[in-house]
Amino acid sequence: MSQHDLLMRHKAVMPKWLSLFYNEPISIVSGDGRYVVDADGNRYLDFFGGILTTMTGYSVPEVVDAIVDQAKKMIHTSTLYLIEPMIELAERIAKLSNIDDAKVFFTTSGSEANDAALLFATAFRSSNQILAVRNSYHGRSFSSLAVTANPGYAATNLSPFQVFYILGGSRIRGPLAGLSDSEYIKRGVADLEDLLSTATSGQVAALIAEPIQGVGGFSLAPDGYFGAIKEVLDRHGILYISDEVQTGWGRTGENFWGYESHGVAPDLITFAKGLGNGLAMAGIVGRSEVIDAIPGTSISTFGGTPLVARGALANLEYLLSNDLQANSAKVGAHMITRFLNETKAIDTVADVRGKGLMIGIELCEAGSVVPSPAIASLVLEEAKSRGLLVGKGGIAGNVLRIAPPLSITLEEADHGIDALVEAIAAASKSL
Repeated sequence: MSQHDLLMRHKAVMPKWLSLFYNEPISIVSGDGRYVVDADGNRYLDFFGGILTTMTGYSVPEVVDAIVDQAKKMIHTSTLYLIEPMIELAERIAKLSNIDDAKVFFTTSGSEANDAALLFATAFRSSNQILAVRNSYHGRSFSSLAVTANPGYAATNLSPFQVFYILGGSRIRGPLAGLSDSEYIKRGVADLEDLLSTATSGQVAALIAEPIQGVGGFSLAPDGYFGAIKEVLDRHGILYISDEVQTGWGRTGENFWGYESHGVAPDLITFAKGLGNGLAMAGIVGRSEVIDAIPGTSISTFGGTPLVARGALANLEYLLSNDLQANSAKVGAHMITRFLNETKAIDTVADVRGKGLMIGIELCEAGSVVPSPAIASLVLEEAKSRGLLVGKGGIAGNVLRIAPPLSITLEEADHGIDALVEAIAAASKSL
């Protein structure tokens, strides 16, 4: 089956809003390490890792073997029964969270994890008022969309919450443009104080925030920002939810969780993507009194099933035993330095930012900060033609998102950087 024929079948039965990359979309059929192969036999270095999901790499033997072994024994039981791999995984995550007396609830996606965290917070606080951050993205479910401040994902204007947005997002345009770190923090805190006193009832349930905005184009606030914000939250009894779906498990290099850059202790942490390395694994870890606040009983049919939990355990062990967080710090710093140096002469590159292996390159009209999604789309095509897969995001879809598996080598990183810099230059020249 050709990829073109597969595209025709896709269009016939899939929703029109289910987006695809590239003018000629590809079907990825196999992978090894940091490389994938499409249905036509083309091999690509993957700088996007299935949207930050392939954390340790493709076809990692230790992970594959654990999944196969578990599949031979038992694939699925629900949480109506004791599940040893799920309990062991919860114990590991509770310890890694740095939250005292933590409990864990498993789901199947980041959207569902954020949905559950919002449920826990609103039940605990008896309030449907939620704070979120401008430019944020928290998922595609009804409640996670309600706290998503990205108009491109606005599937409905209905909401189960009353939502108020604090300052965050771009530092090259808008109200935070050109501010120093200290000025940014001061303005954000002042805005929050004013928002709480003038727009809310005073009984706000929680703030949900990404330490680094994922779909928002890898925009990041200065270190300490959310720590200063939480000082205000604490005075009002407002919970803090750290959305670590994309930043968790050492991807930022300097810390295991993104929240640690801010000197803050979350009440709830949501996670997904990288932990499963492709398996449908996600969840929430947090203060037991908050998670236990649900008045009724419940179950999870697919959250933390034996197969998924066993695979996630093997993946987590591989991450920790090979110190992939340190690799992310080393290779990520090298990549950011090279991108900064080698894109200086390209006048469509407005910003290079990120931490560890979570790097954003913002593309704008030449010599300006006017977003250029056209250049970003063309760069994806040029990169693909050079055997490299990258992502894109941002409010305007003009930010290249670079987030390879945490096991990437310096040699592979340099190969990808060479290809991407060439792609950016070629796309900028053609437009």
